Amino acid sequence: MTTTTTPPRVTIVGAGLAGARLAARLGSGATLIGDEPHPPYNRVLLTDVLAGRYAPEVIALPPPPGAYHRARAVEIDRAARVVRCADGTRVPYETLVLATGANPVLPPLRGLFAPGAAEELPRAVHAFRTMDDCLALARAARPGTRAVVIGGGLLGVCAARALADRGARVVLAQQGDRLMERQLDPAAAELVRLHLTGLGVEVHTECRVTGVRQADGAVRAVHLADGYVLAAELTVLACGVRPRTGLARAAGLDVRRGVVVDDQLRTSDPRIRAIGDCAEHAGTTACLAAPALDQADALAAALLPRGPAPPYTGTRSLTRLTLPHAHHPLDVAAFGEAEARPDDDVIRLADATRGTYRKVVVRGDRIVGGVLLGELAAVGALARAWESDEPLPADGAPPLHLLTHDGGH
Repeated sequence: MTTTTTPPRVTIVGAGLAGARLAARLGSGATLIGDEPHPPYNRVLLTDVLAGRYAPEVIALPPPPGAYHRARAVEIDRAARVVRCADGTRVPYETLVLATGANPVLPPLRGLFAPGAAEELPRAVHAFRTMDDCLALARAARPGTRAVVIGGGLLGVCAARALADRGARVVLAQQGDRLMERQLDPAAAELVRLHLTGLGVEVHTECRVTGVRQADGAVRAVHLADGYVLAAELTVLACGVRPRTGLARAAGLDVRRGVVVDDQLRTSDPRIRAIGDCAEHAGTTACLAAPALDQADALAAALLPRGPAPPYTGTRSLTRLTLPHAHHPLDVAAFGEAEARPDDDVIRLADATRGTYRKVVVRGDRIVGGVLLGELAAVGALARAWESDEPLPADGAPPLHLLTHDGGH
């Protein structure tokens, strides 16, 4: 339930998931500043918009209960406690919260940018981060369009699947040795590759993209390190994200990879907090939805006058997605460390006929990670055991029941 009790002059810069969540929690007294031309939306569901399953308005978040200023914040005047916006507006604050998110990584590909020019993408090349990116891709991806997706992480896999849903002829180029290498072990990644192949996506791993070739101001080919050239009418850059820290850095705040915050989500200026993709907590910039929402909730509890709030100690994030298919959709869930160390115990169940795979990694007496594909009924029990970080029963028996179809219930 949204409350209207809030400290005066809480100003939030950034209207993504973290900023919008915090504004909703704080109520009518908070001012939200967002620089996108669209109302706040759930970025996690952009892939479904690209695939044509949802209209953009379906993923819109509830309107902020307080003031919403649609402008780009360009400067923080810490002495005057004012945020200056590109439209000339000056927004005062007593507490400022940076929720500026992250920018897509633009790889240094030969031919992508003109020498000395600003990093403005040429025609037919798109990042996949914002609603505008998504809508531009949707307009460009017609049946039969030759599309090359650069990057085989979670975002690249989702983009390739969505473009295939639109009928594009998709090639996915991944520099690493497997898809979603941060979340999946080799066996699980192979099942994802087979699934994408079944959708008509051509997948290349251990494939380094070195450059692009432009014609008439648009990219029409992608060059690989082995000399092979991929024809492209549409190129998608899915090479990861980088915390958006320019505003904080210019204001003199402590910035490493992200804006450094403590367990109260305070920056080096105690009147300025940071949450979400732009924040670096305990040396980590997660750039995921779950930590962003948890930080927003933790900060709301700290700012609202309801007594001391517990510190934010981190979020254990579970990655979950569904890769649709007309006959055989593939559900994927991964958490923690999917790759085992030499002394770890590994419990694995695989069914090639049904296309299911379940694995859990146990270190000592605790679950430290796992990956499931196909049937996810067991994921709830596994995730709870992992998130709680509590010892497994000390009877010496492996927790095989956690991988059974009913999660042990």
